[in-house]
Amino acid sequence: MLGKLQGPMVKAARPWAPMWALKMVTNRSLDIYLTTEDLPRGDNQVSVDGDKIMISWTPNNLAPHHELVKRVSRAARKARYPIVLTERMGIATNSHMCGTAIAGTDPSRSVLDPNCRSHDVGKLFVVDGSFPSSAALNPPLTIAANALRVAPTVAASTR
Repeated sequence: MLGKLQGPMVKAARPWAPMWALKMVTNRSLDIYLTTEDLPRGDNQVSVDGDKIMISWTPNNLAPHHELVKRVSRAARKARYPIVLTERMGIATNSHMCGTAIAGTDPSRSVLDPNCRSHDVGKLFVVDGSFPSSAALNPPLTIAANALRVAPTVAASTR
């Protein structure tokens, strides 16, 4: 569940709609956020150009997402929600980003070793969402578990 949408929340996305209509619709809606995952892809990346952060992103793995939307829409209609509105979010809704710094054993294909240490900078560790996949779930617990896994290596490197 996404939480309960309210008319004023929807107004920014639909400025042409009258507030009374938005309130009427959101007071009677079931709000669900469906997420599936973009699979790792080398050309999906974040880069820096001077003082600008550049995002290069091409969505992929769309067939499972379309199937999930179809099945949930069918279930909503069966639960007597006759009108189903869907909206695909773009890169601006990127709260579950993973794969930010590729890990691996080959420095020519990755920036981190399996213990999240930079191949190029010996005392630099990146313990974030650098794993290749979040399985379309919120990744903070995985990030925390990975930090606990890597902590002894980080501690040993400071001695």
